[in-house]
Amino acid sequence: MTNIMIQGTTSSAGKSLMCTGLCRIFKEDGYKVYPFKSQNMSSKYYTTSEGYKISTAQTLQAIAAGLKPHPNMNPILLIPKSDKGSMVVIRGEDKEDMEAVEYFKYKNTLRPMILDIYKEIEKENDIVVIEGAGSPAEINLKQNDIVNMGMAEMADAPVLLVADIDRGGVFASLYGTVMLLEEHERKRIKGLIINKFRGDKTLLDPGIKMIEEILNIPVVGTIPFAHLELVDEDSLIDYDKECNTNPQTEEELERELNKLAIILRENMDMDYIYKIMGLDNQVC
Repeated sequence: MTNIMIQGTTSSAGKSLMCTGLCRIFKEDGYKVYPFKSQNMSSKYYTTSEGYKISTAQTLQAIAAGLKPHPNMNPILLIPKSDKGSMVVIRGEDKEDMEAVEYFKYKNTLRPMILDIYKEIEKENDIVVIEGAGSPAEINLKQNDIVNMGMAEMADAPVLLVADIDRGGVFASLYGTVMLLEEHERKRIKGLIINKFRGDKTLLDPGIKMIEEILNIPVVGTIPFAHLELVDEDSLIDYDKECNTNPQTEEELERELNKLAIILRENMDMDYIYKIMGLDNQVC
């Protein structure tokens, strides 16, 4: 069993759809793959046939992996109720409304539950695709972290760090994120991904070379800005999607997931990603 974790320099850098695309690629390559995000804050959620709530992101990743959505994919869901508080959903069931300060103190008690669920998932699957939340460099929130580097350590996972070039300042955001981490955390970052690129990639090459030399971490993917009709939270793209108003058929959804997998295969070094996971890039 092995794993890979996707973290981002910001919210909406593209973590969710990177994980979705990897789930589809690993499934296509013959692996039993499982998506996992220990804690997600989102007003969007999916209710399973059993009545459990999980985030829409992990629901989409489950479909990409050929699985039925399950609360173990997203053990903690925070549904915002105000600027200061959220409904805390544990293993798919509403627990209670908590203000941010209260939850910050409470969340460390959830670590054993997260680890137990992760170990259970680990035993039953070939690959676990783990998604982080926001940025791992939010130094005011790093204490008792259970979703970014704290989760990477629990799972002993290699990390790919994704940044959104469409926002501007992509190299600064990559550098700043890495340098705000502790040395042992930096060592977990095995690759950088530049997301939502438009234009001639040769214009980006000098910056890629410099950031690789400065951080001693390879850029393993430059993902183009693409139009995908997929419900998501951290997006590869920024636009109003048709599927927000018109329900997709299963066939349409499969077509979009396959399109996403093709985009990632063509623009990421999948051989390198398999290598850092300790796997040969061969169909099982």
